[in-house]
Order: sequence, then C-alpha cells, then structure tokens
Amino acid sequence: MITKKKVLELSEIHSELCVSIFIPTHRAGKETISGKDALNLKNQLKDIKLKLGQQGMSVQDIEKFVKPVNDLVNDSEFWRHQSDGLVIFLSNNLYEKYTVPVYFEEFIYLSNEFYLKPLMPLFNGDGLFYLLTLKMDDVKFYEGTSHSITEIVVNDLIPSQLEDSVGYDYEQKSLQFRSQQGNKGQGMFHGHGDSESELKNELVRYFREIDKGLMTILHDDQKPPLVVCCLDYHFPIYQEVNSYQNLFLQYISGNPADKDVFLLHEEAWELLQPYFRKTRQEKLDQFSQFIGMGKASSDLNKILPAALEGKVDTLFLENRADIFGTYNPSTQEINIQETHQIPNISLLNLVAMKVLIKGGTVYLLEKEDMRDSSSRINALFRY
Repeated sequence: MITKKKVLELSEIHSELCVSIFIPTHRAGKETISGKDALNLKNQLKDIKLKLGQQGMSVQDIEKFVKPVNDLVNDSEFWRHQSDGLVIFLSNNLYEKYTVPVYFEEFIYLSNEFYLKPLMPLFNGDGLFYLLTLKMDDVKFYEGTSHSITEIVVNDLIPSQLEDSVGYDYEQKSLQFRSQQGNKGQGMFHGHGDSESELKNELVRYFREIDKGLMTILHDDQKPPLVVCCLDYHFPIYQEVNSYQNLFLQYISGNPADKDVFLLHEEAWELLQPYFRKTRQEKLDQFSQFIGMGKASSDLNKILPAALEGKVDTLFLENRADIFGTYNPSTQEINIQETHQIPNISLLNLVAMKVLIKGGTVYLLEKEDMRDSSSRINALFRY
C-alpha cells in the first residue's frame, strides 16, 4: 500500500523529467488471463517514449529511461496479483509502482513533478475501508471499496493463531468455552471467574500483537475505517487494545469462518455506506452554506494561496479534469494555460498536495456532484 508519507515524499521530488502513469487493472477474470492489463501498459509506454522524444531525449536514452517499465510489462507473475489500479512513478533516479484499490482511467503525466491527485481517495476514506477477521486459529486482513475487496497478506506481521501469542493452546486448559451461541455470536464461559479472566488476558495479548503488526502498515495519517468481523465477546477486547485511529465502532457479528469473502464485503459495505455518505455530505452542505460568506470559494486565485497557508479544511476537485499553468508563490500570481506543456504544471495537483500536507481533506467528485459545477475546484475554508 502507498502511504501518505510516501505521497508527501513524492510531492517533494522535482526533476527534469518525471513520468506518472495510471492504468486500470483487474483482480481476476479473462482480462487477467488474456494479459489485457500488461498490454494496456505497453500501449502507454509507446506514448511515453513519444513524449520523451519530443523533449529531445535520444532513442538510446529513452530505452534506458523506460527499461523498468518495459521489464514490468513482461513480468507475468506481477500481473496475476492486481487491484483496481496501477500507478507508476519514473524519473532518472526513481522507479516505484503501486497497486491500489482505486480505479484509474489511462493517464500519463510528463512534467518536472509527479502527478498525485488521483491518489487522494486513499487518504480521505471516501469509500475505501479495511476489514479484519478475527479467529483464534486464523486472522485475515482485507482492503475494500464499494465494489471490490482484496486480501492483504499479513502473515509475516501478526501471530497466525492465539497459541503463537500466548505460548500454548488455550483450548487445552480446563476452561471450557463454547464459542458461538445462537445467531448473536455471544460467547459462553463454563468455569470459574479466574479461568474466565485468564482467557481474557490471553485474548488481550493475542489481539495486542495483531494490532501491533497491523500498525506497521496502517499509519496515523490514514483515515479509512477499519471494520472487524468477530464473535461478540471478542470485539470489546480488541477495541481495548486497538491503536488505529479510525476503528469502526460497529462490527460484523459472527464467526468469520461461517462467511465467505463476498458475504463479508456485503456486510461491511452495509455498515459503512451511511458513514461515507454522511461525512462527505456534511462538507458539501457546509460549502453551500458558506459560499459567498468568505468561508468557501470556487475561485482558484483564492483557494491556492489559502491552501499554502493551511486554511483549506476540505477541497473538492472535479475528477478527470485539470487546470494547467504556473504559480508564483512570492507574488501569488497564477497564469492559466490551455494545455499542459513543460514547464507549466497541474495546478489542481499542486493545490491538492498543499491541502493534504496541511492536514485537510481532498475529495474527487464528478462534475455533476460539484456544488459549484462552473468551477473545477471548490473549497471549504478553516475559520
């Protein structure tokens, strides 16, 4: 997974030639088998070579520059393990690729900076979530969106079963435990209070190790909600040791072993859909309320300087749209140009990154969902 920290690091890179490549990918099916995604990247690579040639790069230098991407096209094993989108960043001193649960249309950006705007849904929680299934003998972690879910392998980060955490199999103890009662997922202990307390302590240790492992890939700058599927008596114990900032307070009740991944996805999204709608809707309503009062704007000339000063709370950008030009921070002068041509840049990419750096939220919306659809940028200010 690409983290906010990595995105911010990429935003600081400026080089003579920086290439950003975005393509949609498929998790499975005939597209994967037929190699459609690899062919897609191969076609994008042709366009990249053409653009590099237009910048005066020789054929030999072009082939050397794009070799990592060309090698990736031919890496059949890589294409078997995809998500919804693939993003590649390439410069003279850098080559990085990320599979992410965000759908991209094919897009190439050649500039002296990397294009990061399409990654914003990863950091505002707008439809992206995590799912953790807790069992005593197996733990799985998933990354999901409204339309998809994929497992993230965490076997090397967390104990695979309770026995690995506490040092022996708790089921061998005299404490008799019935793990599931009826349809409510309630646990029933049969034994003395001391034994019940001892089992709870073991669960605390087990869940704490799971949380510790997950937090090596989940960071404080990430906002997607984490939904847990577990037995009822497990959730308050996991909640007690959890350190992820956005653990969802509703959980999927029941034994994860009784649910396949498609049912888990359905139940998780049923819980989360109102949450996603509510958060974004509140910000959109605030924009409508405050526009014309100095607390919101759809004017890039006002929004960009405010973003640099950390005064933008929420930014709404039209998806698959852009504004190209130059910006002089000393004079705050914006020069908008019709097309993208080095040395001008994507001004929407610039403002998105400044808002993200300052702790604001960035949403990508379809044109019809923008409250002021006459502009490609709407912003709600901090006051």
